[in-house]
Amino acid sequence: MSNPSEEVKITHRSTKEKDDILNRLKRIEGQVRGIQNMVENDRYCVDILIQVSAINAALKKVNMNLLEKHTSHCVSDAIKNGEGEEAIKELMDVFKQFAKS
Repeated sequence: MSNPSEEVKITHRSTKEKDDILNRLKRIEGQVRGIQNMVENDRYCVDILIQVSAINAALKKVNMNLLEKHTSHCVSDAIKNGEGEEAIKELMDVFKQFAKS
Protein backbone atom coordinates (compact mmCIF):
# COMPACT_ATOMS: atom_id res chain seq x y z
CA MET A 1 0.00 0.00 0.00
CA SER A 2 1.12 3.53 -0.61
CA ASN A 3 1.67 6.18 2.01
CA PRO A 4 -1.44 8.41 2.34
CA SER A 5 0.75 11.52 2.26
CA GLU A 6 2.23 10.52 -1.12
CA GLU A 7 1.00 11.99 -4.37
CA VAL A 8 -1.63 9.82 -6.05
CA LYS A 9 -0.52 8.99 -9.58
CA ILE A 10 -3.01 8.13 -12.29
CA THR A 11 -2.75 6.39 -15.62
CA HIS A 12 -4.98 7.16 -18.55
CA ARG A 13 -6.18 3.92 -20.10
CA SER A 14 -8.30 3.43 -23.15
CA THR A 15 -11.86 2.32 -22.59
CA LYS A 16 -10.97 -1.09 -24.03
CA GLU A 17 -8.01 -1.50 -21.66
CA LYS A 18 -10.17 -0.56 -18.66
CA ASP A 19 -12.96 -2.88 -19.76
CA ASP A 20 -10.55 -5.78 -20.27
CA ILE A 21 -9.00 -5.35 -16.80
CA LEU A 22 -12.35 -4.87 -15.09
CA ASN A 23 -13.85 -7.91 -16.83
CA ARG A 24 -10.93 -10.07 -15.71
CA LEU A 25 -11.22 -8.80 -12.14
CA LYS A 26 -14.98 -9.43 -12.11
CA ARG A 27 -14.39 -13.02 -13.28
CA ILE A 28 -11.82 -13.46 -10.51
CA GLU A 29 -14.29 -12.02 -8.01
CA GLY A 30 -16.84 -14.59 -9.17
CA GLN A 31 -14.28 -17.36 -8.76
CA VAL A 32 -13.58 -16.21 -5.19
CA ARG A 33 -17.30 -16.29 -4.41
CA GLY A 34 -17.39 -19.80 -5.88
CA ILE A 35 -14.64 -20.88 -3.52
CA GLN A 36 -16.53 -19.38 -0.58
CA ASN A 37 -19.52 -21.52 -1.57
CA MET A 38 -17.28 -24.56 -1.89
CA VAL A 39 -15.99 -24.05 1.65
CA GLU A 40 -19.53 -23.47 2.98
CA ASN A 41 -20.62 -26.71 1.29
CA ASP A 42 -17.66 -28.69 2.66
CA ARG A 43 -16.25 -29.46 -0.77
CA TYR A 44 -13.16 -31.62 -1.06
CA CYS A 45 -9.91 -29.76 -0.23
CA VAL A 46 -8.23 -30.64 -3.51
CA ASP A 47 -11.13 -29.17 -5.50
CA ILE A 48 -10.80 -25.94 -3.53
CA LEU A 49 -7.02 -25.87 -3.94
CA ILE A 50 -7.37 -26.24 -7.70
CA GLN A 51 -9.74 -23.26 -7.80
CA VAL A 52 -7.40 -21.17 -5.62
CA SER A 53 -4.58 -22.02 -8.01
CA ALA A 54 -6.71 -20.87 -10.96
CA ILE A 55 -7.38 -17.56 -9.20
CA ASN A 56 -3.68 -17.08 -8.50
CA ALA A 57 -2.91 -17.69 -12.17
CA ALA A 58 -5.60 -15.23 -13.25
CA LEU A 59 -4.27 -12.55 -10.88
CA LYS A 60 -0.74 -13.11 -12.18
CA LYS A 61 -2.03 -12.59 -15.69
CA VAL A 62 -3.62 -9.28 -14.65
CA ASN A 63 -0.34 -8.30 -12.98
CA MET A 64 1.72 -9.11 -16.06
CA ASN A 65 -0.67 -7.22 -18.32
CA LEU A 66 -0.50 -4.14 -16.10
CA LEU A 67 3.27 -4.44 -15.81
CA GLU A 68 3.65 -4.67 -19.57
CA LYS A 69 1.45 -1.60 -20.12
CA HIS A 70 3.23 0.31 -17.36
CA THR A 71 6.66 -0.45 -18.82
CA SER A 72 5.77 0.27 -22.43
CA HIS A 73 3.90 3.49 -21.66
CA CYS A 74 4.62 5.06 -18.26
CA VAL A 75 8.27 4.06 -17.90
CA SER A 76 9.01 4.69 -21.57
CA ASP A 77 7.42 8.15 -21.38
CA ALA A 78 9.31 8.97 -18.18
CA ILE A 79 12.61 8.05 -19.84
CA LYS A 80 11.77 10.24 -22.85
CA ASN A 81 10.95 13.11 -20.46
CA GLY A 82 14.19 12.81 -18.52
CA GLU A 83 12.57 11.16 -15.49
CA GLY A 84 13.84 7.67 -16.24
CA GLU A 85 15.88 7.16 -13.11
CA GLU A 86 12.86 7.54 -10.83
CA ALA A 87 10.64 5.44 -13.12
CA ILE A 88 13.19 2.63 -13.28
CA LYS A 89 13.59 2.65 -9.48
CA GLU A 90 9.81 2.44 -9.13
CA LEU A 91 9.70 -0.43 -11.65
CA MET A 92 12.42 -2.30 -9.77
CA ASP A 93 10.45 -1.86 -6.54
CA VAL A 94 7.49 -3.51 -8.29
CA PHE A 95 9.69 -6.42 -9.36
CA LYS A 96 10.91 -6.78 -5.77
CA GLN A 97 7.28 -6.90 -4.63
CA PHE A 98 6.54 -9.63 -7.20
CA ALA A 99 9.50 -11.62 -5.92
CA LYS A 100 8.00 -11.64 -2.41
CA SER A 101 4.80 -13.31 -3.56
